[in-house]
Amino acid sequence: MSTTMMIDPGLPTGQFTDVIASHGDYVDLVKFGWGTALVTRDLDRKTAVLREAGIGYYFGGTLFERYLWGGRLDDFLALVEGSGATHIEVSNGTIPLDQPTKAEYVRRLSAYRPVLSEVGYKDAERSAHLSPADWVGAIREDLDAGAELVITETRESGRSGMARPDGHVRDDVLRAVLAGTDPARLLFEAPTKDLQVELIKEIGPEVNLGNIAAADLVGVETLRRGLRGDTLLQLAPAGFPAAQPTVHKGAINA
Repeated sequence: MSTTMMIDPGLPTGQFTDVIASHGDYVDLVKFGWGTALVTRDLDRKTAVLREAGIGYYFGGTLFERYLWGGRLDDFLALVEGSGATHIEVSNGTIPLDQPTKAEYVRRLSAYRPVLSEVGYKDAERSAHLSPADWVGAIREDLDAGAELVITETRESGRSGMARPDGHVRDDVLRAVLAGTDPARLLFEAPTKDLQVELIKEIGPEVNLGNIAAADLVGVETLRRGLRGDTLLQLAPAGFPAAQPTVHKGAINA
């Protein structure tokens, strides 16, 4: 089973409700991006829609970092509890929080909710200095600390973290991560079609994908099913004709 995480960057409540009503079957988790939850007037209405649909939700790791940096972790946990969030994201993408300390927060917060940890930095230059071994080591450490899934950072632009500035996956990192980790334990941020296609082709249609925009949910589902030209040849179902189909001239003008 694959996981698709939709990011809410602050969608109007009516649009959000419509998206979940129409495409909720293709959503497993919703992330309220970065700190948008604190300026979303109708957060309670949105979370009620998700609870009714049976969809998990959580706040972006940047919000965790903001509270932690301000020495207000208890207030963050109160927000998680009060909102009924089903998961907690733990990250160090912006603040100076070293990997072992981050893993300790994964361990501590796993007592409250299932934790999604994140590896990689928001700043592209910092992420570029992470070697494949660094990525694998951090992922393993977070999993050992109790993370349910580890998120691979690419930001909302798809041009940082595990992605290169040109928007494509860092092949060296991806190869190392797949060799050293079960991909079922990873959630790959893939906000662009290029990243979605690359990851589905490399890992398969069951790959866990995150930071999917509401407008792209159906498109991602068709990529997973081989219903779009980008993945049709790789994912065509058994029995799909591999040879050139015969064109019946009479049918053209029918």
